[in-house]
Amino acid sequence: MKISVIGTGYVGLVTGACLADVGNDVLCVDVNPRKVEQLQRGEVPIHEPGLEPVVERSMKAGRLHFTTSYDEAVAHADAIFIAVGTPSGEDGSADLSHVVNCAQELGRRLQRDSLVIVKSTVPVGTNDMVRDAIERELKLRGVAFRVRTASNPEFLKEGFAVADFMKPDRIIVGVRDQDHRSTEMLREMYAPFNRNRDRLVVMDVRSAEFTKYAANCMLAVRISFMNELANLAERLGVDIEHVRQGIGSDPRIGPQFLYAGAGFGGSCFPKDLRALIHTADGQGQACDILRAAVEVNARQRRVLAEKVSRHFGGDLKGRTIALWGLAFKANTDDMREASSLAVIEELTRTGARVVAYDPVAMPNAREEIGDNKRVTMAGSAREAVEGADALAVLTEWLEFRSPDFGWLASTLRSKSLFDGRNLYDPATVRAAGLTYYGIGRV
Repeated sequence: MKISVIGTGYVGLVTGACLADVGNDVLCVDVNPRKVEQLQRGEVPIHEPGLEPVVERSMKAGRLHFTTSYDEAVAHADAIFIAVGTPSGEDGSADLSHVVNCAQELGRRLQRDSLVIVKSTVPVGTNDMVRDAIERELKLRGVAFRVRTASNPEFLKEGFAVADFMKPDRIIVGVRDQDHRSTEMLREMYAPFNRNRDRLVVMDVRSAEFTKYAANCMLAVRISFMNELANLAERLGVDIEHVRQGIGSDPRIGPQFLYAGAGFGGSCFPKDLRALIHTADGQGQACDILRAAVEVNARQRRVLAEKVSRHFGGDLKGRTIALWGLAFKANTDDMREASSLAVIEELTRTGARVVAYDPVAMPNAREEIGDNKRVTMAGSAREAVEGADALAVLTEWLEFRSPDFGWLASTLRSKSLFDGRNLYDPATVRAAGLTYYGIGRV
């Protein structure tokens, strides 16, 4: 099948590369010429494990191409994906300008009946907007091609996106009444990923749009719920890790997304919570649980900095804090709404100096942190610790999982470790001579 994908971010590039890897002829479009030139050289601009070899393999086979031209995309495709960003607006709503612009550009160029698939995360009703925008442009041109629009939201975890695409747990397809042709095209497209068990779930487009938000918001609520329990557990002398294991063993609850920590970030959960709350406001619906998840997370992102401050009696002037991990999660260089940014802001505001290290995210972190003179980037985890008073861990990279606690105790001036992801066994850390602070640990 000939497929065009508009947008080469996490979703668009993974979608295009994986579809090409199973034999489709895929053309990816981006309006950023520098990014397209980079991709044409085979250079992947994002850190996503497993993506680079898929891109390289598909390009070498002649099945994956990149362009800035909508004309090429339209001429090439049997099906066109819209996979552009939908960032938060100032009021929390999803900014749909890129999606609508894509629809308009397609409407100005389509030369035959077409299938346009919205893969971007969009509020309920956006698919209708896309269809209407395309049809308006076709009407202005005086042509009457039949354009079918479908919804196919992504469920890709950053750091595991390629594996998630290749072995999906569900494939959500939203189509309009009696649009059997779109369903069959999408079923054919996803057949290589759907052989062992039928994971295709077909529904109407509005339900498909809502399903994406419902999934992300459910996971965000679970995280905030556990973080709130963790803060209470500390006061009661309860270990939240034991609680997590106990409740996660219940098949009605399950173990996923029950890890207490320093709050969630990234490109999805915060944005999608805000967008669904904005949608609810427009319908006069309270959605108190979603609001609580946002509020708990906002507080949780500063919990580790507060623990550091309390340890030093509220006076951080002249203190140096080593920080391991900047990306919002491991296996990505994504700094969007990372908890490390909130911790750095609070520590430096109160007089501390921060020496930070991350295996891949430091270039993006420098852009996010800006000209904060109290922040230094180290060349390694070990370098970050040398000369520091304390260590705070914010991202669960593998290289941070099993440090030399004895060396840390002999190097850190205050012999204190702040574990923002509950990576370590408190007893082991304390036995090495360190003071340990986790999230809800005893």
